[in-house]
Amino acid sequence: MYTNSSTSSLLKLQTLGLSSTDIYPAFVFGTLTYLIIMFSNLLVLTVIAMNKKLHKPMFILLFNLPISDIVGATAFFPHLIFSIVTENRLISHHACIFQAFLIHVYGTGNLLILSVMAYDRYIAICFPLRYTTIMNSHNLMKMIVITWFINLSMMFTLFILLARFKTCRTNIVDFYCNNQSLVKLICADTSVNNYYGLATIFVLMGGPLSLIVYTYAQILRTCVLTNHTDARQKAIQTCGTHLIVFLSLQINTVFALISHRIESSSPVLRRAFGLSVLIFPPFLDPIIYGLKTKELKQCIVMFLKQNVGFTK
Repeated sequence: MYTNSSTSSLLKLQTLGLSSTDIYPAFVFGTLTYLIIMFSNLLVLTVIAMNKKLHKPMFILLFNLPISDIVGATAFFPHLIFSIVTENRLISHHACIFQAFLIHVYGTGNLLILSVMAYDRYIAICFPLRYTTIMNSHNLMKMIVITWFINLSMMFTLFILLARFKTCRTNIVDFYCNNQSLVKLICADTSVNNYYGLATIFVLMGGPLSLIVYTYAQILRTCVLTNHTDARQKAIQTCGTHLIVFLSLQINTVFALISHRIESSSPVLRRAFGLSVLIFPPFLDPIIYGLKTKELKQCIVMFLKQNVGFTK
């Protein structure tokens, strides 16, 4: 029988395994990593928002990526840093569900945003004469709203299904809270949760992957057929970077999710892949897109010179 509310007991996250001599270096590393993530992503957001030259579909779509990265980093790092300092891995059940919700919103958001960005590049390269018509402000806003609606509605449903139960266990098997680790705390029948979880994995992993494969196959075909060498090199460079970012996120996320459903999978590898999903994309995305996108790079340099006093 399902219950109407979740338990308020404290849960225990997987121990970090830090010795007394490791606490200070871990605290410094965690704090610096979080500050760098916040600074670099906020920098990209600010530069895109303030520079009218960047108010184009490509950069407006990119604007959503640091928002998602900030959500994921803030859901993970502050509690991690706090637990390092206090040497306390306890978290309340409600806080754990909220952390898991934000982390899943971040992961899903990144996959969907990167997919829409791939579609934008597909239109720009394969249909350049129709680009301004297809990617007009109305269609662009619809894409952004639909992307976030799919993300938030599917994750909200996922965690509403989870919040019906009380837990009978208290040990979280990962370094942070997520849907799979929370489901493992429940002793009741969670078959509905498992079926919905598999459906979300299929839709949110298979959908973006199918779109990426199709759009990049068409982009590659166009690049091969074009007679303009410079345009071809620029397209391959831009799309190659985007493809690496997407595939690294996709592979790590799939392994972290599926390994919960395979009893023989290594918990060490699962936790490593799970951590990489939360650390590397928020850290590397603003660096990769800031350095590889020439227009954005120039605007960032100019912004820093004007506001921070950086010199060439």
